[in-house]
Amino acid sequence: MSGPSPEETFRAVHRETGGRLFTVTVLDRAAGLARRCYTSHPDAYPVSGTKPMAQGAWTERVIGRGEVFVANTVAEFAPYFGDHALIESLGCAAALNIPVPRGGAVIGTVNVLDREGAFPEAEVRRCTGVVASFGDALAEALSATRP
Repeated sequence: MSGPSPEETFRAVHRETGGRLFTVTVLDRAAGLARRCYTSHPDAYPVSGTKPMAQGAWTERVIGRGEVFVANTVAEFAPYFGDHALIESLGCAAALNIPVPRGGAVIGTVNVLDREGAFPEAEVRRCTGVVASFGDALAEALSATRP
């Protein structure tokens, strides 16, 4: 018997973490590409083709070092997210990006966006714990959706 589909896994993570906007991104490091493989808002953030992985401080932190990114105001994430106005228009003013590792490298990110101030330290710990609890299932789901 097979396990849950990638979409079922992503939905389960979303149910546990919450967030007004929830997306999952899978990376193809060799090709330098990123692709949204799950979204709670397909009209604004469709699951679609690939895009080049951006270079910069956010990428170095989250993808390069595997660290969580937390911004509790639009001003904190706007320098990194060119789509900050769209994010804000969806009622989101805080962002939490959690890297998903496999084999010593980040293979994707879980992205939870919500109201301003939504991610104090305790909530960050809770959400990162949720992502960690899905461990292999989440890594498998990401691997199954690679570009």
